[in-house]
Amino acid sequence: MGITSPIFKVLMLNIMIIFSFTTTSVYGNNFNAVFERTFGDHRVNTYGQDSQGLSLSLDKYSGSGFRSKKEYLFGRFDMQLKLVSGDSAGTVTTLYLSSNQKTGTHDEIDFEFLGNVSGQPYTLHTNVFSQGQGGREQQFHLWFLVDETPLRVFRNHEDIGVPFPKNQPMKMYSSLWNADDWATQGGLVKTDWSKAPFTAYYRNFNIDSNAPNAATLSTNGKKTRGAWRTRDLNAWGRRRLRWVQKYFMIYDYCADSKRFTQGVPAECKRSRF
Repeated sequence: MGITSPIFKVLMLNIMIIFSFTTTSVYGNNFNAVFERTFGDHRVNTYGQDSQGLSLSLDKYSGSGFRSKKEYLFGRFDMQLKLVSGDSAGTVTTLYLSSNQKTGTHDEIDFEFLGNVSGQPYTLHTNVFSQGQGGREQQFHLWFLVDETPLRVFRNHEDIGVPFPKNQPMKMYSSLWNADDWATQGGLVKTDWSKAPFTAYYRNFNIDSNAPNAATLSTNGKKTRGAWRTRDLNAWGRRRLRWVQKYFMIYDYCADSKRFTQGVPAECKRSRF
C-alpha cells in the first residue's frame, strides 16, 4: 500500500501483492529500531538477519500489534505483508496511520483485511478519518498481481468544507485480532480456534517522510527519498483505478443512497480521479 500526498492535494492509496504499504522509515534500520509493541507480549516477534522481519500472532487469549515510534505528517510508506493463510475467517489484520485518538478529532487512514474461509478472497476494508469524521468506507475483494495498482483516491476538497487529513502527524499501526462477531460474512462465520495460532508476517518496510533532512527508513534497500512529493495518478494509473473500482469494489459509501437518505457526502459529488 502506498500513501502519498504531493502538495497536500491528494491521498492516493495503493496496495501491492505481497501487500505493499507506504510509511516513513530509515534506510538500513530494522523493525526493533523503528517500531514498538502495542499489545500481545510474546505474540509479537522479529525474525531474520538484523530483525528485518516481524510477525504477529492471534490465539484465543489475545491478538497482537505494533506501531512506529515516531509520527509522520506526509510521506510514502511501504510494507510487505503476508496475511493469515488458509482458513482466516473471523480474523482481522490491519495496517493504518492514525494521529492521537484521544483528542476526539483525530486523522486516520485505515486498511483492514477481513479474513475468510479457505478458497475465498480476503475483503479489504478502507476508511479515511479527518478531524474525527469517518464513515468513508470502501471495500474490495483482493486479487493477485496488484503491484503499483491504485485502489482508492481521497482528494482535498476543503474548498467545499470537507476536512482533509493534512495537519496532524500520525504513527503507523498494525494489529491482528479476533472480530468474528462481524468480520466474515457479517459475523455468520466464526473463528475456528482449532486452526490457531493465526500469524501474519511483515517485511521490507520503507518510510520516506517529509521531515527536514530525514533519511529514508527501510529494510528493503530502497532509497526513495522525496519521490512521493511529485507522485500523482497519471493516465495509466487512472485507467487502472477505474478498472479496480469497476471489477473489485464491493462497497462504496458514495453509492449508498439507503445510508445517506438526505444525499451523499459532498466529496462524492466531485470527480475522484
